[in-house]
Amino acid sequence: MAFDDAYGALTDHDDDARWAYGTGFTDPLQGVPAELPEGVDRADLMAYCLMLGDDALILSHRLQQWVTRAPELEDELALANIGLDLLGQARLLLTRAAMAEGAGRDEDDLAYRRDPGEFRNVRLAEWEAGDFAQLMAQLLVFTTWRLAIFDRLSGSRDLMLAAIAAKGVKELTYHRDYAARWVVRLGDGTPLSHSRMAAAISDISAFVGELFRAHDIELRLAGVAVDPSGVRGEFDAVLAEVLTAATLEASGEISEISGLGRDGDHTEALTEILAEMQELARAVPGGSW
Repeated sequence: MAFDDAYGALTDHDDDARWAYGTGFTDPLQGVPAELPEGVDRADLMAYCLMLGDDALILSHRLQQWVTRAPELEDELALANIGLDLLGQARLLLTRAAMAEGAGRDEDDLAYRRDPGEFRNVRLAEWEAGDFAQLMAQLLVFTTWRLAIFDRLSGSRDLMLAAIAAKGVKELTYHRDYAARWVVRLGDGTPLSHSRMAAAISDISAFVGELFRAHDIELRLAGVAVDPSGVRGEFDAVLAEVLTAATLEASGEISEISGLGRDGDHTEALTEILAEMQELARAVPGGSW
């Protein structure tokens, strides 16, 4: 169909869910049974979906802040697409969280109407990268960890979580490979790019330990959730392979952060993110745009 302008092409659609998934796609969870698995506590399932959903939502926002700041136009588009993929995962997971809660809230309520202490993302997702090398280190660590989690989560007893994870595996594989290529390119590049990439790996190391601390909720949801401590070996092997190709060494987990984002213990960075992300929704309650 022809349009007189780009805006017309973007707005001539009836599927309001298109934004996070691209144009013309159906709901990826259409037809997936929504019943909770037998014996699963609603509050635990909601909290677990919030953990995974908040991880994606917050890092998605961070990535969008890099559009217009990446080295090449191609990378700006890549980062925007990765951010949109993560936003799509966040929408699905927050929707599942709202369904598990059963209190009439939806994905928008959970994204825009919670305070920082109610968010359950790991601190790695909210960290603000100071340069492109730090961003690639952050993305490599996050996606390597999340891909290992989602690969196992695709076998969850919760069929909706399994479907979300199966879709996410395909996306996260690309995200991880994109970050890995840049880490190798910078690490095995000029002396300056090597030193910047090495510093970035060192900077990010403080956030790694939190990723593998099993939360009580994850342990209670055996068969539904994934125990993150069980993917550490895979994570270390992938990271070692990338760093070897990049002529870099893994940094020890020095000055590891205290507190857990999973328990709502965050840095000031999250408050700043939410102030920006939630401003319009809070200023115009019930508004539509």
